[in-house]
Amino acid sequence: MSHSDEIEDSSAPLIEHLAELRNRLIHSVVAFIIGMVICFTVWNPIFNFLTHPLCSAMAERGQGDCGLILIKLQEGFFVAISISLLGGLMLSFPYIALQMWRFVAPGLYKNERGAFLPFLISSPVMFFLGAAFAFYVVTPLAFDFFLGFQQAGTVMSDEVTNATAGIAFQGSAQEYLSLTIKFIVAFGLCFQLPVLLTLMGKAGLVSAEGLGGVRKYAVVAILVLAALVTPPDVITQVILFVVVYGLYEVSILLVRRVERKREERLRAEGYYDDEDEEEFDDPLMAEFDEDEDDQGDDLDGADAGGDKRD
Repeated sequence: MSHSDEIEDSSAPLIEHLAELRNRLIHSVVAFIIGMVICFTVWNPIFNFLTHPLCSAMAERGQGDCGLILIKLQEGFFVAISISLLGGLMLSFPYIALQMWRFVAPGLYKNERGAFLPFLISSPVMFFLGAAFAFYVVTPLAFDFFLGFQQAGTVMSDEVTNATAGIAFQGSAQEYLSLTIKFIVAFGLCFQLPVLLTLMGKAGLVSAEGLGGVRKYAVVAILVLAALVTPPDVITQVILFVVVYGLYEVSILLVRRVERKREERLRAEGYYDDEDEEEFDDPLMAEFDEDEDDQGDDLDGADAGGDKRD
């Protein structure tokens, strides 16, 4: 076989992988477009669902009007597009994850597939849990905090000399949707912490002892995160801190469990010995010790001979 034939044979698998990757990407994009079209046809009910926390917070304050305004002429269209993008990604993600798995799985060993598949399943589950926590717990508290800056105004009259200007909420639909999506995505990503750290622990990149050793630094990082992704509301920041720090402690327990299973597997394969370890006898060290003993005996004999001559 010539050198050119060997190059062509080695390039053939790469071309096949690239063709398969192209097919997987095309299927994923088509699934995303289909999900986006579906969500675009029902964007009004989705928008009504996303505005429920705001309407509930305004109703508790006695404000019956829960309307949002369109500042720009094209803003309504972009609101529908934003909802379609987010909804299409959520609808098509299971199929996209399946395409990713089918592309990666043939190149993995059986034990690697068994280790990677649970993380691929748990990652979207944890994201949805974080998104639900943000939507049902965090956003009502945040919106109630924001609406607290409103004030009622007074009407100028002969009896009223010092009138005050009223501050009423007239929110933009696009701005409200952007803020709500930020909350949902931020908490969804925060809930990925156990999945990420457990996967890193399974790969040997982090350890339970190491995570416990940097606990104080993790507390500071979580406090900074809570200050960045939540409004200046102490209650919301405390909730986020408690949740994320709890996830950090859960991650330490999961990493410790992974390490325990790894140790049990290695022990079953004979890398660990549960019995009392006997002292390892090195032949070279034993020979070196014997030479030292012989030299010591010779020195003792020489000293004894000198004493006898004396």
